[in-house]
Amino acid sequence: MRANRIVILFLLVMGFVFSLFPVGTSAQGETIYVVPVEKTVEKGLFAFLERAVSEAEADGASAIIFDVNTPGGAVDAAGEIGKLFTTTDIRTIAFVNKQALSAGAFISLNADEIYMVPGAVMGSAAVIDQSGNAADKKAQSYWLAAMKSAAEESGRDPLYAEAMANDEVDLPEYGAGKGELLTLTTDQALEVGYSDGTVSNLDHLIETLGYQDPVIKNVEESFAEKLARFITHPVVVPILLSIGSLGLVLELYSPGFGIPGFMGISSLLLFFYGHLVAGLAGYEAIILFVIGLGLIILELFVPGGIAGIIGFIAVIGSFFLASGNIVHMGISLLIALILSVLVSILMVKVLGKKVKFFRKIILTDSTSTDSGYVSNKTRNDLVGVEGVTITALRPAGTVKVGDERLDVVSEGGFIQKDKKVKIVKAEGSRIVVREIIE
Repeated sequence: MRANRIVILFLLVMGFVFSLFPVGTSAQGETIYVVPVEKTVEKGLFAFLERAVSEAEADGASAIIFDVNTPGGAVDAAGEIGKLFTTTDIRTIAFVNKQALSAGAFISLNADEIYMVPGAVMGSAAVIDQSGNAADKKAQSYWLAAMKSAAEESGRDPLYAEAMANDEVDLPEYGAGKGELLTLTTDQALEVGYSDGTVSNLDHLIETLGYQDPVIKNVEESFAEKLARFITHPVVVPILLSIGSLGLVLELYSPGFGIPGFMGISSLLLFFYGHLVAGLAGYEAIILFVIGLGLIILELFVPGGIAGIIGFIAVIGSFFLASGNIVHMGISLLIALILSVLVSILMVKVLGKKVKFFRKIILTDSTSTDSGYVSNKTRNDLVGVEGVTITALRPAGTVKVGDERLDVVSEGGFIQKDKKVKIVKAEGSRIVVREIIE
């Protein structure tokens, strides 16, 4: 009994001692998700990261390591990704593996911790438009506030985040005097508190984080997600829409249904497929597009113009409904429209082509006399011939000329039955007679 008491007392004392001096901050066998953040930042990347975070939350993961290596991208997509990072309860770590520029810097600042490899860079986050020029003041103000807010939320000095997006901030000691944007190296980021440590690789990072023998789960993009990211790229969208519109326009000038029509329809289907997989479009956008297309086709058979106008508006609306950025979609549609008009002019004015499609639904044959068509034969041979009225002319009636009965009209007024008349004019089916006064 005494020995048992001694053992129990020893265990209690050791438990108390170990509670005062915990070993590490993580337990053995915990699950860590590793998710790549690569290439251009756009809505397709957000959809992929949203799936990855959802899987990690459902699996009860202890941490998510985002392997960041991106030159930046769309501001709106970066904003949604940043919100995704800050709203999850899972520990988020940005592993800057070479570069986190522009939108990539913003994404990294929204993580709980940032680690960088030697030679990595982070910063240079100015807002530019599709032409490569500085964005308007409104967009710049929003982005500057977002950068500073991201730094403040993670407990970092917002001055350096501001310098990354505003070239008016003067930090010559970090190579970013006035007129230059700040880009931090690995050592500089560590110095100013924008990096929590420098690691050589992913294994070194996991060891530094204090995890012992964790379960590592690498989340990779599926083929559909890779295709969606490519299709939803700001540069690819106008190309797809241009190919789609040009294919359909060229098909109008081609007999039957051929390659241009197939390319046009395929491009539009790819557009909607990519945006659907990326989570930017729902089935309502596709349904609206199909309805609009049906109304346009209906307009070819039902005159009036109302169905065609409503159909055109529905098709344009479906593109905007599927897009994550109204401005980019407007520019893309404008490019596609201009190219379609130019090609139509080229086909008609230069190549002398005619729309083959409308020949199937529009009557183009003319019933001319030269083609052998005669609507009414003019009886010039009857002019001057006499006959007898067999009905009263009021002023129309019937006259007998020889053995032939003719429908005629009188030149003047009423002519009684059985009166002699003379044909004075024959114009097609109209034969005019005059009474012979004896």
